[in-house]
Amino acid sequence: MALGQSLQQRLLQKLSPQQIQLMKLLQVPTANLEERIKEELEENPALEMDEEGKNDDADEMKDEFETAEEEYDLDGSEDEYEDLDLSEYVADDDGEIADYKMKDENYPEMDDKKVIPIKNESSFFDVVIGQLSLLELDERQFKIAEQIVGSLDDDGYLRRELSSVVDDLAFRQNVMTDEKEVERIIKQIQQFDPPGVGARNLQECLLLQLERKINEEKSVELAIKVLSKYFDEFTKKHYEKIQRGLNLTDEEIKAVINQIIKLNPRPGGNVGEMNKAESYIVPDFYILNNGGVLELSLNSRNAPDLRVSEGYRDMMKEYELGAKKDKRQKEAVIFIKQKIDSAKWFIEMIQQRQHTLLITMDTIMKHQKEFFLTGDETEMRPMILKDIAEKTNLDISTVSRVANSKFVQTEFGTFRLKFFFSESLSTDSGEEVSTREVKKILSNMIEAEEKRKPLSDEELTDMLNEKGYNIARRTVAKYREMLNIPVARLRKEL
Repeated sequence: MALGQSLQQRLLQKLSPQQIQLMKLLQVPTANLEERIKEELEENPALEMDEEGKNDDADEMKDEFETAEEEYDLDGSEDEYEDLDLSEYVADDDGEIADYKMKDENYPEMDDKKVIPIKNESSFFDVVIGQLSLLELDERQFKIAEQIVGSLDDDGYLRRELSSVVDDLAFRQNVMTDEKEVERIIKQIQQFDPPGVGARNLQECLLLQLERKINEEKSVELAIKVLSKYFDEFTKKHYEKIQRGLNLTDEEIKAVINQIIKLNPRPGGNVGEMNKAESYIVPDFYILNNGGVLELSLNSRNAPDLRVSEGYRDMMKEYELGAKKDKRQKEAVIFIKQKIDSAKWFIEMIQQRQHTLLITMDTIMKHQKEFFLTGDETEMRPMILKDIAEKTNLDISTVSRVANSKFVQTEFGTFRLKFFFSESLSTDSGEEVSTREVKKILSNMIEAEEKRKPLSDEELTDMLNEKGYNIARRTVAKYREMLNIPVARLRKEL
């Protein structure tokens, strides 16, 4: 076997730990940023929030310092610390470390008094567990029921196999049971609120909800038949096949669709603490129209006043001015240096997050200026991630992280940033328009149609073509479905 050597040149791109941390911080919504900062404050005593959060108690600092010495037992001789440069960690004559107090004149002052209300309620699991007392269960059966509820997903589904639930009960609770008994208790839990809880799949979830309404309308019974026999066809919107199979009239299939679309596909999704972020949207940006001039500001929660701890800074100064240090003292210096470095680095990441959010939103605001001035969706311009990335000199993935998790509050409502992104469509004049503009015009056409004689997709296509939009009938049908608008015959009113 011959051995050989070769020289290869490869270009690799690796993210630094700082870049990775910045990407993670960009994804954190404003509502959760305070919690993330709180975690960092708890982990790093060299980081402070504000004057009230400072720790000037010398004894407390000393205890914290001594504990740190015990935790950081660094191996090595005294000589390896001889060349430590501590000057950059020591306060200057004014008692400040330059550039590391979290105040920047480039960012506008925010109103810190805005308060977002928070619900005081139980979690989804608390709500379901609380209903177990309504069942006539002995102690053993109650443990089985608790295990079943504990196996529910956040959206209210039971996606664990029955055999796995049986095994969990045997090994963790020392309760011997079988799948039949577990199934019987599941059926009882499925009668709880919210309707649909404990379903194994979407079909069962919707059927459980319809069964609660069985005596309300005839369309409920028809909806149960449709979901029982033609579930796949319904999800694919093959309504004509369902009509033929069950011999339904246009009015009956329309009533069935109306019944089903009112059901909740996520029964656990609207209950409890886990949905506070969904119940209350905390905007990341505010855009104000001041006499035709758009003014952008960042939510004050995104701009915390962070600084390096004065206590840690003073300790570093004391060690710098002190006499020759033994190994134990120098280990303490290493610890303090690490904490100060970490605090500075975190402050820089928060500042970089602010900067990235602002330049991204500012670019979007300028690109969609007419919409922010008027609130008219037909004024929205085509815009994709690449457009914003090129204007801001940011990576597309960075823009995507900002757009997917951030909200902006305007006088016309609060919008997720990704709302403003859409593909383009060409007009007869060669102008590029936003597909969102076309959808809005399509929606307006259908709203204005004669209800007894609704417009077909072909007619809608012709009308759009007359307006100069080059669009095919299948594209019109796709946009109509995206707007959750049924076909013409199902929109017909007698």
